[in-house]
Amino acid sequence: MTRTSLRAAAMSAALLVASFTSALADITDYEFQLVDKELKQGEAVIAVKLVHKPSGRAIPDAVIFAKRLDMGPDKMAAMTAPLEPVASTETSIYRFKTDLTMAGHWALSLGAKVQGEDGTVESKLILKALP
Repeated sequence: MTRTSLRAAAMSAALLVASFTSALADITDYEFQLVDKELKQGEAVIAVKLVHKPSGRAIPDAVIFAKRLDMGPDKMAAMTAPLEPVASTETSIYRFKTDLTMAGHWALSLGAKVQGEDGTVESKLILKALP
């Protein structure tokens, strides 16, 4: 290879790396969204999807490592409910089994890692348990 072709190959490789780096989204471009904002009090399954806001596409295979459900919106943050991940038939929907022991507003807090992205997606979603 000549010096010119080596230089051209190096420039092409640098451009390729730069294009991959700039293709990554900012972590704030992602958010969780509730599938249903109202659920019946008692045993329930909460479904959420992770969305890339600029494109509107749902993101599968996120690693959800932080989750909490409490009645903070109704000034009862000490009132919590367990969250158990449940298998989903849709790859971009994340489901959690819980027991909404009281009617009112519940805050679902989630933290997740998106494959190929730096940082953590953090969301606090408000849902309503109906009597």
